[in-house]
Amino acid sequence: MNELPERLIPESPEPTLRSRSEGAENWLYRPITCLDHGFVYLVDYMGNDDAIVQAARVSYGKGTKRVSEDRGLIRYLRRHSHTTPFEMVEFKFHCKMPIFVARQWIRHRTASVNEYSGRYSEMSNEFYVPESSVLAKQAKGNRQGRGESLTAEQQKRVLALLKEDYDRSHGHYREFIDDMDFARELARIGLSVANYTEWYWKIDLHNLMHFLRLRMDAHAQYEIRVFADAMARILKDAVPIAFEAFEDYQLNSMQFSGLETKFFETHSWPMKPEAAEKEILEAFKNKRETQEFLEKLKKLNLISSS
Repeated sequence: MNELPERLIPESPEPTLRSRSEGAENWLYRPITCLDHGFVYLVDYMGNDDAIVQAARVSYGKGTKRVSEDRGLIRYLRRHSHTTPFEMVEFKFHCKMPIFVARQWIRHRTASVNEYSGRYSEMSNEFYVPESSVLAKQAKGNRQGRGESLTAEQQKRVLALLKEDYDRSHGHYREFIDDMDFARELARIGLSVANYTEWYWKIDLHNLMHFLRLRMDAHAQYEIRVFADAMARILKDAVPIAFEAFEDYQLNSMQFSGLETKFFETHSWPMKPEAAEKEILEAFKNKRETQEFLEKLKKLNLISSS
């Protein structure tokens, strides 16, 4: 795979009539390093905060509205889940990530994707080696997450085995390619999902914000959170008003179910931890929902310490 230059900006002396975002312009072809070999950078974009307002008002140009009114409109749209004006803004990224991250990522089926092909080109000798600090045991009560850290000795052993496996599998891959002229589409099958891939990923702002809301969450896998955080840095500069509204009404907000709302209305607050857990479980009849609601109550300081 080609190495990304430090920053390569095509010179364009010609003026443009398109909507410009100075924040987005500053991020074009400027890579953000992710994990050990990965990156995210902005290739192109269409639209800015003004474009959201234009779409909502079905008008041309900036119109006669004041900036403060534009901000209020964008915040209203986010607050009330009006999505189509945000779909008028698009971003195209070049991303490089481990294959297992890409397989999580691709589940967001709202983008146009073109991925590096191991059938046409040779796979790299780049594999994700985690930092010791992220090596942990399986979480108790969460089938997807991590729990307490491994011991220092276990971490050292994990890293040694991973590197050993990577060297062996890529050595076999090179033997298939170089010594046997084995078909590339089959030679790759022994490689680990820690092997790096890359793609171009184009998505509209509404669906990008949905992706970020899910993948920046504390419960998302660490490795994909790194890439989501990188894109959020770009978005915060590219569409600052829309991103502020996204932070306020989606990213940093809480949603309450009908059961939770009813429980709020029928109980006194704050509650003691043991009583809250017992009464919520009795009302919800579900341990997972109970624990999730308890987490929300703790964030709101509605569970007393005594």
